[in-house]
Amino acid sequence: MPAPPYSFRDEILEILDGLPLDPAFDEPLASHCSWRIGGPADLLIEPRSAEQVAAIIRFARKRSMPLLVIGQGTNLLFDDAGFRGIVLKIGRRLSRIDIAGDKILAEAGVWVPHLARQAVRAGLSGLEHIIGIPGTLGGLVAMNGGSQRRGIGDNVLRVTVIDRDGEQVVLGREECHFGYRSSILQKTGAVVVGVELQCPPGEPARMRREMLADLRERRRKFPRKGEPNCGSVFLSTAQMHATVGPPGRIIEEAGLKGCRIGGAEVSRRHGNFIVNRGGASCRDVLALIAHIRRTVAMKIGFDMHCEVLHVGADGTIRAADQV
Repeated sequence: MPAPPYSFRDEILEILDGLPLDPAFDEPLASHCSWRIGGPADLLIEPRSAEQVAAIIRFARKRSMPLLVIGQGTNLLFDDAGFRGIVLKIGRRLSRIDIAGDKILAEAGVWVPHLARQAVRAGLSGLEHIIGIPGTLGGLVAMNGGSQRRGIGDNVLRVTVIDRDGEQVVLGREECHFGYRSSILQKTGAVVVGVELQCPPGEPARMRREMLADLRERRRKFPRKGEPNCGSVFLSTAQMHATVGPPGRIIEEAGLKGCRIGGAEVSRRHGNFIVNRGGASCRDVLALIAHIRRTVAMKIGFDMHCEVLHVGADGTIRAADQV
C-alpha cells in the first residue's frame, strides 16, 4: 500500500512541532485491537493531553481528513483494508486518576479494571461491576458500559469532551442522556478526555469479594487468555431476555458453538464470543456474524443485532450486522 503523500507527512510533522507525540505512519491496526484484525492506518497518534487531542481534531477538520478515535479497540472490527485517515488512540498516555473524598477525576485513557481497583482502595463503591471489562474509560462512558445490566453513567457527574470544532466542553450527567448501553456521546462525534465520577463510601472487603467473584465467573465462562476476541458480539436487550434469553444461550441453542469460517470461530466456552483462531480476517468475522444471524432467525425466530462496530477504510462506522 502506498504511503500517504509527503505533503501530508510534512504538515502532520509541522502541526506536531513542539508537541511530544510520536506519529506512526502506516501503522497496522491489528496491533491496536483485541481481535488482532485490521489493515494499516495512514497515521496513528497517542496524545498526552486534552490540548493535544484538540490540536489533532482541528488539523483533521482543516484538511477534511477522516478521524477515528479509539481506546483499546475492544469493541471494534477494523477492515482488512485498514483506515485512510488519522487514528487518535486515547490510552495510557492520557490516564491520570485523582481521588478526593467521594469524587474521582479520571482521564479517558484509564484502563477500566485499574479504575475499579483504585476506587476500592479508596473505600468507594459503585464501580465493582466494571472490574472485568477490558477497555478504557472514555469508551466505557460513551456507550454507558458496565455489567450485570448496570452502567457507568450511574456514577458520572460530569464528562469533559473535545467537540468537532476542537473546543473543550463540559457536560453534566443529564446532558449525556445515558440509556442502556448508549449516550448522546455516541452521536455527537465529541471525544471524551476526562470524567468526574461520584462514588459513595463502601466496605472494601465486601467490594473485593464481589470483584473476585465476578472475575472467577468470567474466567469460567469466557474465552481464555490467548484467544483474541472483542468481548460480546451481539447486543443483549430487555426484550430479548424476556422472550428468548441472552444472546449466548440463543446461539448455543441454535447449535453454533464451535462454528468456524476461516480463522474466526464461535467460542466453545461462550456463544456470544467470536475468537480469532489464527489469521482471521475482517471478512471471516463478518461472514460468521451473518451466518449466526441467519441461523438464529431461522431456528429461533429472533433477529439479533451487533454491539461490535465495524470500521471501514473510509471511516464509516456501523454495527457489524449492518455492513
